[in-house]
Amino acid sequence: MRLAPRSSAIALAAALLLSACASAPTATVASAPPAPAGKDAPAPASPADLVAKVDIPYEKFVLANGLTTIVHTDRKAPIVGVTAYYKVGSKNEPRGKTGFAHLYEHLFFGGSANVPDFDIPLEAAGSTPTNGSTWYDRTNYVETVPTGALDVALFMESDRMGHLLPAVTQDKLDKQRGVVQNEKRQGDNQPYGLFEYAQSEGLLPVGHPYRHSTIGSMADLDAATLTDVRKWFTDHYGPNNVVLVLSGDIDAATARPKVEKWFGDIPRGPDIKPVAADPVTLGAPVTREIADQVPVLRLTRNWTAPGLNDADTPALQIGMHILGGLASSRLDNELVRGQQLAVAVTASAQVFQQLSLLTMAMDVKPGVDRAKANAAFDKVLADYLRDGPTEDEVRRAVVSTLSGEIGGLERVGGFSGKGATLAEGQVYSDDPAKYKQDLAHMAALTPAEIKAALNKWLSRPVYALDVVPGERKESGDAMGGWGDEAQQPAPRPDPKTKVAAVAAGPKRDMPPLGQIGALTFPAIEHATLSNGIEVALARRSAVPKLVLSLDFDAGYAADALDTPGTQGLMLAMLDQGTSKLDATQIAEAQERLGASISVDGSLDTSSVTLSALSANLAPSLDLMTQIVRDPAFAPSEVARVKAQAEAELAQTLSTPSALAARSLGAELFGAHPYAQPGDGLGNAASLAALTPDQLKAAHDKWLRPDLARITVVGDVTMDELKPMLERAFGQWQAPTAPKPIKPIDAAVPSVGANRIVLIDRPNSPQSVIMAGRVLPMTGKTPDTEALQLANDIVGGGFLSRLNKDLREEKGWSYGVRSGVAQPVGPRSVQVAAPVQSDKTGAAIQAIIADMSAFPAKNPVTAEELQRVTEGAIRQLPNQFETGAAVQAAIRKNERLGRPEDYYVTLAAKYRTIDAKAIGAAATQYLQPRGLTFVVVGDRKVVEAQLKGLGIPVEVREAPAAPEGQE
Repeated sequence: MRLAPRSSAIALAAALLLSACASAPTATVASAPPAPAGKDAPAPASPADLVAKVDIPYEKFVLANGLTTIVHTDRKAPIVGVTAYYKVGSKNEPRGKTGFAHLYEHLFFGGSANVPDFDIPLEAAGSTPTNGSTWYDRTNYVETVPTGALDVALFMESDRMGHLLPAVTQDKLDKQRGVVQNEKRQGDNQPYGLFEYAQSEGLLPVGHPYRHSTIGSMADLDAATLTDVRKWFTDHYGPNNVVLVLSGDIDAATARPKVEKWFGDIPRGPDIKPVAADPVTLGAPVTREIADQVPVLRLTRNWTAPGLNDADTPALQIGMHILGGLASSRLDNELVRGQQLAVAVTASAQVFQQLSLLTMAMDVKPGVDRAKANAAFDKVLADYLRDGPTEDEVRRAVVSTLSGEIGGLERVGGFSGKGATLAEGQVYSDDPAKYKQDLAHMAALTPAEIKAALNKWLSRPVYALDVVPGERKESGDAMGGWGDEAQQPAPRPDPKTKVAAVAAGPKRDMPPLGQIGALTFPAIEHATLSNGIEVALARRSAVPKLVLSLDFDAGYAADALDTPGTQGLMLAMLDQGTSKLDATQIAEAQERLGASISVDGSLDTSSVTLSALSANLAPSLDLMTQIVRDPAFAPSEVARVKAQAEAELAQTLSTPSALAARSLGAELFGAHPYAQPGDGLGNAASLAALTPDQLKAAHDKWLRPDLARITVVGDVTMDELKPMLERAFGQWQAPTAPKPIKPIDAAVPSVGANRIVLIDRPNSPQSVIMAGRVLPMTGKTPDTEALQLANDIVGGGFLSRLNKDLREEKGWSYGVRSGVAQPVGPRSVQVAAPVQSDKTGAAIQAIIADMSAFPAKNPVTAEELQRVTEGAIRQLPNQFETGAAVQAAIRKNERLGRPEDYYVTLAAKYRTIDAKAIGAAATQYLQPRGLTFVVVGDRKVVEAQLKGLGIPVEVREAPAAPEGQE
């Protein structure tokens, strides 16, 4: 897989249900009048009646060769989502072949008989980056293309479905084997990275189809031969095992002849044999602990349960959500906010076709006795099973679950859009509209039904798996396989025996592109509240929902005028209690409304963002107003949230990529405000010293109307919106103290020679390399588009030079990226490269060589120029499919002082930029001079490699965790 996808929702369209379930919060800010009520309030109605109206209309046809095609029409943008689900996943792998389904997914992008490279033509046509993923039950491939590129996409999909094998070579297999093994190392290298291996080992017997991991074992990956992967294709990749969904600017009458043309001559393959994979009941409770380089003890309880077509599954999903998924969950209320024994909790049902994994987890607050934590953890479950959920909990869980997924209605394709919903219904349940059944079932659930399902499945023997702080003794390399490795000899590595080439069939020609639609950016309306707060609104009515952001000119850089971590902790406290509502009441109010209020920050901005149903905007906005204007900063709550922040900081310092990013920022910016950690957590000493009074002072200093701006995108008019905003924020007066000004024009450290900072992290299977340099420009420097395009070529995407070299050619990394950050102040170029430990030094050499060669030795190619200019222009309509994307663009334009039609005029700007301009930008800004490299890895493995580079190396120990953390 190219990234970790999120499974599509079982339901994406429950807006009407959410409106019916919502009710207003119980209190309002004293200075604001009550929320309006009456004829505009959501009308009471049965959730079941409303769910019956939810629909993703489709047409379905099946070709003579068995290919099932589903078409959903959505004309809001000139794009089509192309979603292909193959009915094969890791559960279909036999012993000795673990990881094959996923390895083959990688090979599927390596070109076919008539398409040398799958990514280049589609990105040139304006497609979103193509992607794929593998899971136990399926392998899927997705791209969203301009309507005029649909024939190109279908031609390419059909070529790799029917004409792949002539292009699969030993060289491609070896390279992708290396990429997959580094993907495995990258996952294993994370804190708690071995948990999922141990979870399946304890829950399922050897040979169970869901026991071995989708990534597989290193030994099985090493053993994969060219003959093996050819057989995997012929056994599983026939059109009769595929569901193809076309969703968006297309209809069935147009789609059918296209699908017939491109796929109709591909012969059927063998039908995939079903596997037996029932849930397993343990004979007795099982306890296991694994040591890992983590700062916090994690307790878990685990069971298997039935798959997604079982009648109990919706009840289990909602029941587990009440237990530990809601912000006001049983675990949160009792263990985090109540007894304060935990810094984090969760519970969930991970649902697959034939079984589910039920998990509850508790990150124990440092200093809490383990036995006490275990007893309290188990008591929450016992009480829940005894009493069952309340009617209010069920309602809130249903509303919050569906509200969290409604944004998927805006997406026609991708891993979680409407195309994936229809495909999964067909693949798993032989019904594209399976989501309708699930919606109806969820809406009709009663507390008694949920209690019965939970007791049926959670009263069975439990698998208690704990991850304890300590030295990691187990290796992920030896985990994830069939499970009998101790009794069976490891398979022989691939002998790379030469095999006869597969003859190609008749040549197939790629079709020409059709007409590609231009970007249509929504009009932006403006207003000003009585106190001067500016409001921008872009109307989008695809779904009855909106997103509203209140941005303050503050951010983590503001800590330069306070102490590190102040802004982040202050923001974290906003939704943890007001003068009238406590943290639980705030969470419950959001859940009842189907609203989500998130509080976050970046270097430049502190933000409170409301995602709400249009029908419930008034009460949702009232709740947001309380959070912003009336936080309590109660000492007991500050102490609790501070403990959580300290635990989060400890987790961050134990995560290689996060540690590298924090360290690089400090090295690049020195005493500049941008040296403040981008995660907002400050440092251990500053966090420990923060007081409620300091947080209250920071709130009053930075969250003030003369530093604020409101941006709204969604289904609301300015006539409806402005009175609500006026009531919520218009009478809010700025304090008499002058506005604080962040010193972002302060000097940054001068650039010297290249240098390396090595942070020792023992037992790391990978090294995380990050490199960077501050550039002589700010985010507001105009006309820097050529630099952006130059970075796109160097490291800005999958087809970039760095990624092609270190991932696709050398197989040393799962992915390498570069970027040119664009805050308001000084910009920096940064490179991120997680690589296998034994290639750390060589990878730095390769990064330097690739950057040095551009453009002097290897100038911009015609393909690269077309891709980053015309291809990017064609991709613009794709980039603004969702309201959140439109809102982010408006906010960025305002923050950087750009005209609001910036993205509309971007096409014309790109067309004026030639290869010479791109090369000049690369020469001036992207050369590997004055770079600081931060390497987080195992010193005993990498230090000698680094010292052989001729670059000064400074070795440091990993920073200490906050006091009280392990």
